[in-house]
Amino acid sequence: MIVLGLTGSIGMGKSTTAKMFTDAGIPVHDSDEAVHRLYAGEAAPLIEAAFPGTVRDGVVDRTELSRHVLGDATALKKLEAIIHPLVRADANAFLDRSRNAGAPIAVLDIPLLFETNGRGRVDKVVVVTAPADVQRQRVLARPGMTEQKFETILAKQVPDAEKRKRADYIVDTGEGLAAAREAVRAIIGELTVGKPTRQST
Repeated sequence: MIVLGLTGSIGMGKSTTAKMFTDAGIPVHDSDEAVHRLYAGEAAPLIEAAFPGTVRDGVVDRTELSRHVLGDATALKKLEAIIHPLVRADANAFLDRSRNAGAPIAVLDIPLLFETNGRGRVDKVVVVTAPADVQRQRVLARPGMTEQKFETILAKQVPDAEKRKRADYIVDTGEGLAAAREAVRAIIGELTVGKPTRQST
């Protein structure tokens, strides 16, 4: 089974591209969705112990948690030390299920793949991209988003140009949904012709 890493900077259309893989019958593990599940389950007591007052009715209050970690590098590292291993374990269980089901490809949707040195976890990397003006327009249309927030987020992410250089495949959502869907189909077609490369994680 080939493990495909899907990544891209904010506003590039990664979630839309992930759904295209799902629609094509390829199993996709969404790291952000896993965090949401963990915040309502296994991670909640661990986070409450580390950051008292951040869990309500067994679920992490993300707004309250952000007050504890925003602008505090030490607190953020403490949170990451809790959540990252849990997300990775969740992803590994997903890969095991996909492999046992005979899937030729499985996708790990990891927003910060390069930023967290996750390249070694996957066989190939798909970077979702779009022109900078399209990216900015999409992000600033989000509720509560400001220029300052956008710039802060961008500063923490590997630049799009660098991601594209390190990609095995590129999906440009700036060319429209039909073109992006065709790019996804082409990637799947190419990978399913070859031999599986990754047997374990």
